[in-house]
Amino acid sequence: MNAIRETLNPPLAPHASGSRQLAARLEPFDSYWQAPSDIESGYGSFAAYYRANYLGRLPQDRQARILVISCGPGYLVNLLRDSGYQDVTGIDSDPVKIGYATKRGLNCKAADAFGFLEGCESQYDVIIPEQETNHLTLDETIEFLHLSFRALRPGGKIIAYAMNGANPLVGSENISHNIDHFYNLTDHSFGQLLKLGGFTEIRTFPLHLYVFWKNPLNYVGLVSTFVLETFMRVVFVLYGKKVHVLSKKIAAEGIKPR
Repeated sequence: MNAIRETLNPPLAPHASGSRQLAARLEPFDSYWQAPSDIESGYGSFAAYYRANYLGRLPQDRQARILVISCGPGYLVNLLRDSGYQDVTGIDSDPVKIGYATKRGLNCKAADAFGFLEGCESQYDVIIPEQETNHLTLDETIEFLHLSFRALRPGGKIIAYAMNGANPLVGSENISHNIDHFYNLTDHSFGQLLKLGGFTEIRTFPLHLYVFWKNPLNYVGLVSTFVLETFMRVVFVLYGKKVHVLSKKIAAEGIKPR
């Protein structure tokens, strides 16, 4: 772990979120830990990532009310503001990370995810956690989804992501290398989770890592992962398995029925 992560994420006891004590010890779900060593550079690099993977899935209405959970320094909040969204709130349980966001004039505040959501009912059009859901246990994830469902307006949407267990190259490593990764998901099991949370119109999709079009190595990564995932898809078919998403990380969106 580099110096900035140690600064932003000192060793913690089991994380308390509102009245709930969560299982993660070092990397709690409601605090974003993936910032680069140069925090400021992340506003550009993460903007490219979120623009490619998330922006097209958000409402066209720039007045939509959006909540970003585990917003960290405000990378996604910053992109949404720059894209014209006028009612975006970010929360993170780490005040140090929120300090970077507020210095940029972003609407971010220090708050625990579970406690914050418990005080919300039918307030948001979109909820997006920037941290992977697998930093929660399965039971905690279902509770989080229920709280998010309650906090969304009818027709509102959640967009969440997790580590992809269907990728045989990194699936098991994702669990083994981090004591705060409690499970992996596939496109099928992610759908099951959102269904248990009450959501409908569930869609899973891959998160693309190679979105930096000015870097020639970006295209090497694109070709390499395409070849590998095509090979893995063929192998799954030979085993009689229908696996649609084989990227390192998998995301899903679900709608709260009207």
